[in-house]
Amino acid sequence: QLQASGGGLVQAGGSLRLSCAASGRTFSLYDMGWFRQAPGKEREFVAAINWSGGRTDYADPVKGRFTISRDNARNTVYLQMRSLRPEDTAVYYCAAQTADYVPRGLYDYWGQGTLVTVSS
Repeated sequence: QLQASGGGLVQAGGSLRLSCAASGRTFSLYDMGWFRQAPGKEREFVAAINWSGGRTDYADPVKGRFTISRDNARNTVYLQMRSLRPEDTAVYYCAAQTADYVPRGLYDYWGQGTLVTVSS
């Protein structure tokens, strides 16, 4: 089970940190990703991190502004978001991938989402 949190309302240029807490003892074996879905748009890939944290990938719109990280001891993955823009407004979802690390591939488990709203 994945539980995302940390969303909220922030002004453009501000920062937020999202967290995704996982239950179970196999979290450290999973590759993790963050996705987002804006109103009226399809869900899109944001960032991913492999099981060890040694590999990360980012969508072009968030490169240099967002940072994905994980703490396997706490069964948690984070998404630090800086220099937020109104176009970052979306529901953000975390997801777990149990097989090979394919950042933009299929994920096996999904959290419930947390809403991020960036005002201009």
